[in-house]
Amino acid sequence: MDETSLSLGTIDVSYLSASAECSISRCKHSSEELGECNSRPTLFRSATLKWKETLLSRKRPFVGRCCYVCTPQSRDNFFNASIPSLGLRNVIYINETHTRYRGWLARRLCYVLFVQERDVHKGMFAKNLTENVLNNSRVQKAILDEASEPSAPGNFVQTDPKAVNKVKKKARKILQEMVANVSPALIRLTGWVLLKLFNSFFWNIQIHRGQIEMVKAATEMNLPLIFLPVHKSHIDYLLLTFILFCHNIKAPYIAAGNNLNIPIFSTLIRKLGGFFIRRKLDQSPDGRKDFLYRALLYVHVEELLRQQQFLEIFLEGTRSRSGKTSSARAGLLSVVVDALFSNATPDVLIIPVGISYDRIIEGHYSSEQLGKPKKNESLWSIARGVFRMLRKNYGCVRVDFAQPFSLKEYVNSQSQKPVPAPLSLEQALLPAILPSRPSDTVDGGAEAPLPNTRDITCEPYRRELIANLAEHILFTANKSCAVMSTHIVACLLLYRHRQGTDLSRLVEDFFSMKEEVLARDFDLGFSGNSDDVVMHAVHLLGNCVNITNTSRNNEFFITPSTGIPAVFELNFYSNGVLHVFIKEAIIACSLHAVQSKRYRNGTNGASPSLISQEHLVRKAASLCYLLSNEFTVSLPCQVIYQVCHESVERLIQYGILLVAEQDDQEDVSPSLTEQQWDKKLPEPMSWRSDEEDEDSDFGEEQRDCYLKVSQSREHQQYITFLQRLLGPLLEAYSSAVIFVHNFSGPVSESEYVQKLHRHLISRTEKNVAVYAESATYSHVKNAVKVFKEIGVFNQTKQRRDTILELSTTFLPQRNRQKLLEFIMSFMVL
Repeated sequence: MDETSLSLGTIDVSYLSASAECSISRCKHSSEELGECNSRPTLFRSATLKWKETLLSRKRPFVGRCCYVCTPQSRDNFFNASIPSLGLRNVIYINETHTRYRGWLARRLCYVLFVQERDVHKGMFAKNLTENVLNNSRVQKAILDEASEPSAPGNFVQTDPKAVNKVKKKARKILQEMVANVSPALIRLTGWVLLKLFNSFFWNIQIHRGQIEMVKAATEMNLPLIFLPVHKSHIDYLLLTFILFCHNIKAPYIAAGNNLNIPIFSTLIRKLGGFFIRRKLDQSPDGRKDFLYRALLYVHVEELLRQQQFLEIFLEGTRSRSGKTSSARAGLLSVVVDALFSNATPDVLIIPVGISYDRIIEGHYSSEQLGKPKKNESLWSIARGVFRMLRKNYGCVRVDFAQPFSLKEYVNSQSQKPVPAPLSLEQALLPAILPSRPSDTVDGGAEAPLPNTRDITCEPYRRELIANLAEHILFTANKSCAVMSTHIVACLLLYRHRQGTDLSRLVEDFFSMKEEVLARDFDLGFSGNSDDVVMHAVHLLGNCVNITNTSRNNEFFITPSTGIPAVFELNFYSNGVLHVFIKEAIIACSLHAVQSKRYRNGTNGASPSLISQEHLVRKAASLCYLLSNEFTVSLPCQVIYQVCHESVERLIQYGILLVAEQDDQEDVSPSLTEQQWDKKLPEPMSWRSDEEDEDSDFGEEQRDCYLKVSQSREHQQYITFLQRLLGPLLEAYSSAVIFVHNFSGPVSESEYVQKLHRHLISRTEKNVAVYAESATYSHVKNAVKVFKEIGVFNQTKQRRDTILELSTTFLPQRNRQKLLEFIMSFMVL
């Protein structure tokens, strides 16, 4: 069976190392050789499965298309109808057919021959980088500014030649760390080594051939390419370069944090295209801006783009400790945008990249989520990590290259749109929390509206443009990430079978969930019979899962471990599937908030089972704002209100929500206090209190739609599952609000975060918390960040720390109580 059929056939056709993950024992066949492996697990083979393992001729969704609103030309130019059918390929499966030679010797030396035939040579990479950067007028000015001293009599500036030479030496020393010296020979050698290593601890590394073809088409335009992958593991650095090398695509220059600038290892990284930058651009003790370093970094990136080199930038800045995509740090991306406007390059092609692992090589980040400080990287820790990896198997890897899009087209499309006033989280969310709050109690500091200009030199517009671009990229990269088997199993164990379940039931639910994932146009990073893949995932999750043998039908019983580190690790992998169901989960929690409010306050004569669709949508939008630091539910060019409305419509299509009959809707009496909306979809959204929302009427032309929740057992279980997905987040935020009740400030932010984290850990250890994973350090940091943004805290800078104190808005206890009630209204206890 050829590889092309892998994306089109039934789910029996596996593209794991074998056609199915052969339980815990590894099958050495390749997905290119076999369509079905005869090896079967002996641990479990259910004879009671009532479904056929098939996708019912459904093709795998092709993920990663660029935005049709902001980049419609790129969406058409880099795509054709045949691309989705090109199928998947295991990059690390190499045999003689991948070389020009045949025969016994070619089979023995296929790795060497394959690597030797890759197109990589010195002329492909940048030349004279250091001298070109030092001779740039911007760098020269920065050197003179740093070397200059104001003269005593007046405001004139005098320059000491010795000081200039000293600063030049400093600049050259910085460039020695920053500039990469790519070695084609070392790239080939590393390619051979990685083929050996990856085959030893990964089952496979899958890519989509159609996506690679789009990348190759982009390389033919003689423009710089910017690869922007999600960041989940240290191996991301090598993985992307390795894949591009295998497909004769020029290796990118990789922006790496200077925490990896350690002896020997740093030399290897530079030879492979890595260049080290400070994790914080201004690292001076007094926190002043380092204009010389900024100028060197800017001109270095600009010179790379001018020479049409490719770049690899991690927008998140650091590896995600939660399994979700972190917020963007767009500092280096802003340099790319500025280079485009300075005409260093006619255009830049942006390529978001999604990466999914069955299991990351770091194992887990549980110690950091428990609040322990991150260990600094060292040569010994890297060597120890490599040896540890060789003794384990980490399952499968899936890399998805999203569709390239033109940065110039994106910027031009933004300039043709009206420039709305940026809506801060305080402006968007506070009216929903405190609907009766007088306008004069709002603390100052609200963002000023954007000037009606599309000039990149206008700083507010520039910041907004770059922030939206970064959000577009991360949203697309995250949506491209395939769902792995460990993600689904961990999610089911935590949020559907937390008390444990029979293996046969787990397999049944696993099959149902992977069908749900595909139905929502997300791809899977696995295939094969569900029982085989479930056992493979259970094995990879290791000590996080307990397996016991019950006497009943000799069935195995699977339970998640209850230890805090194990729950944290399961939560990390479970978050790999969260982006698939997040919008529906938000609607499900909002549904609970609306229903509980109606039962508490009465319904003005309406049936308690009827729910206003508009009220539900507004509740969902407020929850999106509250959790905006945890994930992104929409692109910046989309309106959250409309996205929530479409999610409600989708649940109606699924039959989970039912439109009430006309007779039932007519029985609903409109509230006397309700006022007509000026328009159906306000932008920015206008809020009304819950009292005003109840049983509202929109007139004949804009009449509200009333919904009922399906009473089907299956639908009720699904709603409960969705509500549990957000349970840890809502519990963390509500516990953080309770902690604010005893706030005694002012206090430094770092100290406050530590105290709050210890409080959440203590709740978990005492078994007070419903969800142990609510105590992760990432939840604590995000909760404090949200509280600052909605105006719970005022913050002031003191040296290198931030001081927090309660704002005048939330100084009254009743307002903090309303915030707690607002968050807890979404929780299902």
